[in-house]
Amino acid sequence: MLKTITETVSFIKSKIAFEPEFGIILGTGLGGLVKELEVLFTLDYEEIPNFPVSTVESHHGKLIFGMLGSKRVVAMQGRFHYYEGYSMDQVTFPVRVLKFLGIKALFLSNASGGLNPSYEVGDIMIIDDHINLLPNPLIGKNIDELGPRFPDMSQPYDAELIKKALEIVASQNLKIQKGCYVAVTGPSLETPKEYFYLRIIGADTVGMSTIPEVIVARHMGLRCFAVSIITDLGVPGKIKHVTLQDVLNAANKAEPQMTKLLKQLIISI
Repeated sequence: MLKTITETVSFIKSKIAFEPEFGIILGTGLGGLVKELEVLFTLDYEEIPNFPVSTVESHHGKLIFGMLGSKRVVAMQGRFHYYEGYSMDQVTFPVRVLKFLGIKALFLSNASGGLNPSYEVGDIMIIDDHINLLPNPLIGKNIDELGPRFPDMSQPYDAELIKKALEIVASQNLKIQKGCYVAVTGPSLETPKEYFYLRIIGADTVGMSTIPEVIVARHMGLRCFAVSIITDLGVPGKIKHVTLQDVLNAANKAEPQMTKLLKQLIISI
């Protein structure tokens, strides 16, 4: 894997003259943060050696380099999922590449189903913990150059970044939730009893991404901050038939607030 990462990083560096400080992974319907960037370089995933190609219609598949205020960032406009048939190594490979490109912290977003009865569609939740029900991306031989065999996960989401985010929320009088995200394989959405089970084990939202990326990022010592937009509800009495378009509509409606939070947070670091 180390050789593959090096090959990919070398290709990207041959195409751009830019070292990012921060990485951003934009989830379903949440690519609007790119509009806030002063874009300097763009690479399609298809151009990049060893990069997977997203098969999800709402994920654009571009690696975008630019300035967010005074900060140098690289944004993944589209991510990869286990349900697409990719291995966990493939799903998380871009995070390895971003680390080797120079990032010091990773910011992630996703669309998720709300499990907490106090949540509503359109709410934004800062993730402060997670429950992983996907295969762990670190299974297999450990590569010591990337990180330790048994990385600590007592604080997967950076407490200082969460504190700063909450200060921004308070100053802007934004409505923000904070809670635990659980990742499942998908691609089918959950049954009512599955929603019930996931709530019992401690989750506030459920989705199909993010956690593998965070595990790999923490393995390499990257700070992580993540947010979920609640696009549907898995709460008894509020469960409805949901389509991808419903998810996209809810994500698009809440996206400006999420973008504002992430932009101010990154600039404040």
